[in-house]
Formats: sequence, structure tokens, C-alpha cells
Amino acid sequence: MKKNEIIVTYGTEYRKMTMELLEMCNLAGMIGDRKKRVGIKPNLVSAVPASEGATTHPEVVEGLLQYLKEKGFREIAIMEGSWVGEKTENAFQVCGYRELAAKYGVELIDTQKEMGVSTDCQGMKLNICRCAFDVDFMINVPVMKGHCQTQITCALKNMKGLIPNGEKRRFHTLGLHRPIAHLGVGIRQDFILVDGICGDLSFEDGGNPTVMNRLFAAADPVLCDAYVCKLMGYEVKEVPYIGMAENLGAGCGDLGRACIREQNCAGDSGPVKMPDKERVMKLREVTEEVDSCSACYGYLIPALDMLEKEGLLKDFPEKICIGQGYRGKKGKLGVGNCTKDFEYSLKGCPPTEKEMYEFLKGYCNSSAQDF
Repeated sequence: MKKNEIIVTYGTEYRKMTMELLEMCNLAGMIGDRKKRVGIKPNLVSAVPASEGATTHPEVVEGLLQYLKEKGFREIAIMEGSWVGEKTENAFQVCGYRELAAKYGVELIDTQKEMGVSTDCQGMKLNICRCAFDVDFMINVPVMKGHCQTQITCALKNMKGLIPNGEKRRFHTLGLHRPIAHLGVGIRQDFILVDGICGDLSFEDGGNPTVMNRLFAAADPVLCDAYVCKLMGYEVKEVPYIGMAENLGAGCGDLGRACIREQNCAGDSGPVKMPDKERVMKLREVTEEVDSCSACYGYLIPALDMLEKEGLLKDFPEKICIGQGYRGKKGKLGVGNCTKDFEYSLKGCPPTEKEMYEFLKGYCNSSAQDF
């Protein structure tokens, strides 16, 4: 497979279509020596089934494992770390990966338990989990989906699962886009297999899946993410880390030079329903966010979506503060431990979506004196 290629396939037999796509790409030829250690990085952001639109379908990874085993590869490790506040072990269990690892005899690595290695990533020092460097060939298996802070998340951002929790928090104090771009040169991606089966096009945590029944493969993470922008109706400039990563040498985002080949188009489920950008922006208007972690903000926005559907956000009395920028500061209303010194604050690192919903609904329905 060439760097400028993107190969797309459609269907509903996910394991089978995965294996067929890998044959089209000649993945075994790309890897070469059967003695090489192969790393597989899915997206298991939280312990929710893939049908919710947030996590990589186990059938896709099973197709990948079956393909690799049949081609003679034996040294294989699945590696992932869920977002801050979620235990990866829970995600491994709920999403079916513990069962997969046992069935195919592959190593399962929880990167939340891994040591970080300080790495110079083109002028930015980042702590990266040791296991990311302990492979000869890295296969990234992200979900094509939306994100309430970066618009989209796919190949480049999925590498955040290979950094320790403390570094994930620091990414947000650094502006998120810049460290994601530098991480793109810090961790090599040799092959990208994108799960575009039913990603949630608005929220990283899922809950509003859009059925697309699509898989696609790429060898360039920057080109891959530029293609995702096109599919989801965004300009590449709306996702700054893509251009930043390109400038750092992580890949080329010029779709005009890309060779996009679609297979099994008869199985295409039709035009993708675009994310409701205006709705997400409207929800953001009631927040004051400063350096919040993805998990915390990722739970807040869906909680606000539920409140909005109940008509409770129209005249919401206060801005909701969230993020590390509020540590040690005082204010009126906040969620998460970073706002613990506020007059009304919801504890948790992070509090869950349900806890945020109930807390904010209670605040909205009660006077400050009775709250």
C-alpha cells in the first residue's frame, strides 16, 4: 500500500470485510519479516460497547488478528489506555478484548499501568508509554467519530491512548492540538485501519451512533485525518492539529494527491449524516472551559444535550466552569475536582455524565439557597 492511498470497503460482515481489506492492502507484505513484533492500538476510550459509536468493534480487531495469524505472525500485542477516570481493564472486559486476547493468544497491555519515557518529539518533550517503542510495526485501529473539543478524532488523536494519564492531563494545559501534532511524530504509525462502522459523529464518548458500515485503510495518518474531515463535512483548517502534524513531517494532508479507491460500493449505506455542528456549539455556550481533560468535557457536553432536550438550558442561570485552569480559584458553578473551591461544585475526576446531568438539573430547578 502506498502512502498516498486510501482504500475503502463497505459491508456488514465486519470480520470478513476486514480480512478482505487487509488482503487488498497487502498488509503482510508491508510488515515483512514474520518475526517482527506487531502492535495493535484500538480505541477503547471507555467501557461502552462498539454499537454506541465510541469504541473499536472487536470484530474488526478479530479480523486483523486472524489475518496476521494466518500469515504467520506470532508476536502481537494489543495496547490501549482508556481516558482519565475510566479503568482500561473495564473497557477490555466490556468491549470484548480480554476474550479476543485469550482466543488468539496475544498480549494485552493496559497502558495506564505503563511507565512513560520522556521523548523528544520534534522540539516538544512528551512522555510516551514504553510499549509504544517495543514494537516493530504499529497498526492503529481508530474509530471515525466526532469530538467536542477537536471536532474529529481518528488516526492522530488515537495515539493519546499510548501516553500515561498524567500526560493526558498535561496535553490539555498545552492546548491539545499542538501536543497531538507532536505526538504524531513521536509514535510511528505504519498502518491505519479505520472503524467507520457506526461512529458517533458528535461525541467522543458515543451514544448517538451513525451507521455507515464502512472500513478504510491508510498508511499516512495525516492524509487519513484529512479524509475524515472531508467525510464529516469539516475543513482541514477547522482541526488545527492536522496541519501542525503535516508541518512537523508526520505525513501529507493533500487530498488532491490522494488515490482513494472504494470497493463494494453496493454495500454503501448512503450519504453520511453530518454532525450537528450548531447544536454542539450551542451546548458549549453555557460552559466556561479552561484546559479541561477530554473525559470531563466529554461527559459534560452529552449531559447538557440531555438537559437541552428537556428545555432546561434555555435560561440556564450560570456559566458552567470546567477544567484545570480553575484549580485553586473561586467561582459560582463548576463540575469536576478542579472547581472544588467554587460555591457549587460537583466532585469527581471526572464525574460521570449521569452525575453531571443530575447535578445540573438540580441546580437549574432549585434556588441557590435551597440547593
